[in-house]
Amino acid sequence: MTTFPGSPKLIKGGIVLIDPETGVTQRIITLQYNPDTLSRSFQVQAIGEGGDRSEALRLKGPPVETIKVEAEIDATDQLEFPDQNPNAVQLGIQPQLAALETLLYPESSQLQANNILAQAGTLEIVPMQAPLTLFVWNRNRIVPVRLTDLSITEEAFDPTLNPIRAKVSFGMRVLSITDLGFSSKGGSLYMLYQQQKESLSKKSTAGTFSTLGIGGIP
Repeated sequence: MTTFPGSPKLIKGGIVLIDPETGVTQRIITLQYNPDTLSRSFQVQAIGEGGDRSEALRLKGPPVETIKVEAEIDATDQLEFPDQNPNAVQLGIQPQLAALETLLYPESSQLQANNILAQAGTLEIVPMQAPLTLFVWNRNRIVPVRLTDLSITEEAFDPTLNPIRAKVSFGMRVLSITDLGFSSKGGSLYMLYQQQKESLSKKSTAGTFSTLGIGGIP
């Protein structure tokens, strides 16, 4: 079955892991199906209540933005062509689920290395550094995030109990310049994200006083 040649190319959302120092791409995880909804919330970072009145309009930094995504993973299409999709036949959707789950884990090699250091009597073990996670939702939304929660509901299984359909919900906290600093790769990506917001806001149609039912500000 071919698509209409004039139809727009469907792009997908996903997650990209990069080296936080060099920016080299380490892994790309694409969503099989784009979710119908994407929830975002913002917590303003203003001077706290009880402060000096002259500080009432001052912001301490960018808001804390959180993103919630619910997606579906389904191996049905792959199972229709078993010769072309041996992994789906043998494992169902476990590889796709594992790709998301391991975003929350330090690498096993790092755990083993730290265990060796601890057994050798090392007094201070540096916490393990994870790759920088980027949430990509079209070219205007490439934003550094930290995965904060992940929930998986497996809904169907093959005869050997491999999951073949699941709903996945994951939450992310946007890492702003406050978290990453200006000199880091993540910080520069966040600044680009915010600057794109500012550019888009200027394309919004400005309102008028008459629309508000007033002649001006008294």
